[in-house]
Amino acid sequence: MMQGARQLMKVYVTRRIPPEGMKVLTEAGVCKVSVWDSDEPVPRAELLEGVSGAHGLLCLLSDRIDTEVLDAAGPNLKVISTLSVGFDHLAINEIKKRGVRVGYTPDVLTDATAELTVALLLATARRLPEGVQEVKSGGWSTWKPLWLCGYGLTGSTVGVIGLGRIGLAIARRLKPFGVKRLLYSGRAAKPQAAEVEGEYVPLDTLVSESDFVVVSCSLTPDTQGLCDMAFFSKMKSTAVFINTSRGSVVNQEDLYEALSSGQIAAAGLDVTTPEPLPTDHPLLTLKNCVVLPHIGSATYSTRGIMGVLSANNLLAGLQGAAMPSELAL
Repeated sequence: MMQGARQLMKVYVTRRIPPEGMKVLTEAGVCKVSVWDSDEPVPRAELLEGVSGAHGLLCLLSDRIDTEVLDAAGPNLKVISTLSVGFDHLAINEIKKRGVRVGYTPDVLTDATAELTVALLLATARRLPEGVQEVKSGGWSTWKPLWLCGYGLTGSTVGVIGLGRIGLAIARRLKPFGVKRLLYSGRAAKPQAAEVEGEYVPLDTLVSESDFVVVSCSLTPDTQGLCDMAFFSKMKSTAVFINTSRGSVVNQEDLYEALSSGQIAAAGLDVTTPEPLPTDHPLLTLKNCVVLPHIGSATYSTRGIMGVLSANNLLAGLQGAAMPSELAL
């Protein structure tokens, strides 16, 4: 018995993950799992200690996995599995250099994130949080023709920046609302855009012609700070801006300026910089800005599936097998 126990590979999990995922890891019989058993992020010192000598690491997008962490883990490390579709928290070049494999969870959160994006777009455009507040605070007096008017999707032009898996899923859901034109921009035209009658246009065209601008691109050096003052100044004053990709794609000072000066009509964000956004942040003083706490993939079923996929990615990496979802490094 002792002999077998010694051969179990060490795995460190940086957070309490959905139970479905934990079950897969514990029942596999190939690894000894230690967990930072909390809903809050693991403190840095704790992470460096926990990962020491680990063969596998299961992390979240709030964990910065850099050279320091990789050094702390040491040469045993074979695989990093992240419970996310984004991987900008991973030092990819350094990981690649060390021959460590990376698993992630694309596809499984596409539908949930697309649904949330549509919900956020409608809530922002139709001023739902403001309406709820007026009901609670006694601001609702009588029916008024122009009170709490917003913007509808029927006959509108929607621009999607980044028509990848999630961008396309958002477009699919928005089309039935009577959207007249669907524009998209990105590195190249996408054949699958035909399904939503998407028109591939330069970014400037998309920004200036869209009634709704939806950002769903990944964070790269090219998209970092993409939505800045120059960007917002090209938008219509009646346009609504939605970001469910990554906070760093937006220059938040410029967005505040654009919203408070009436340069654009409204904005809905599921992602910010930093996360959480401080409660005294200027954006939170604006009625025409709806901020959600990064809940794009937050359905019970999606999070459970993400947990299972990240566990299976980790197990495959430990055993040198094909991963269900491996990041090509």
